[in-house]
Amino acid sequence: MSQPLIRVAALGKSYRTAAAPFPALRGVDLSIDAGEFVAIMGHSGSGKSTFMNLLGCLDTASSGDYFLAGRKVADLDQEQLAALRNQTIGFVFQGFNLLQRMSLEDNVALPLVYAGRGLAREQRRQSARQELARVGLASYASSLPSRISGGQQQRVAIARALVNSPQLLLADEPTGNLDSHTSEEIMKLFSQLNGEGITIVLVTHEPDIAAWARRQVCFLDGLIVSDVATPPRALA
Repeated sequence: MSQPLIRVAALGKSYRTAAAPFPALRGVDLSIDAGEFVAIMGHSGSGKSTFMNLLGCLDTASSGDYFLAGRKVADLDQEQLAALRNQTIGFVFQGFNLLQRMSLEDNVALPLVYAGRGLAREQRRQSARQELARVGLASYASSLPSRISGGQQQRVAIARALVNSPQLLLADEPTGNLDSHTSEEIMKLFSQLNGEGITIVLVTHEPDIAAWARRQVCFLDGLIVSDVATPPRALA
């Protein structure tokens, strides 16, 4: 059998406080196969955001092991870690994080600048236009972020996350700034991308958003308290 895309074993993370170390994660074990759509749930302080930061290689664990695409993350130097993160993971955040003075096309192309592939500017822009078309925004390529809606900005952020053809999309509260109708449109897009074979791990505290995933993992006090498969939601 092929190995999982994500595997963590006894993963722990503690933060120093004035009183004593605070255990944000306490020995978490979890595997996620390629092609899964997983919702990470939990109340504020449950450890879900800490877990997402570790999955994205944005923080380091205090204990335990993390394997991403078969590679032990703790054994990688900074250059190898940056390459793995850039080539394997696409990030989608609640706040969009678009550069306001750059066109949508240039925003989407930006990860290609850091990928070290030696692409010419026009090649990067062509790739960006393809991803904008993929999320339904081809006609807005030359627009600035301030000229489009919040839902459209999140689509641009998703296009930017896809431009390096990652195996994994990590989405941290991607609908947190959106109304319910726009949230549903964004979740339909995630579902379609998952149908294309992209692995998606999404952090949310909203049950209606988690319902789009095929699997729901719930955290409480730094531990996984439930891990259940859910039936696929039909797309209208």
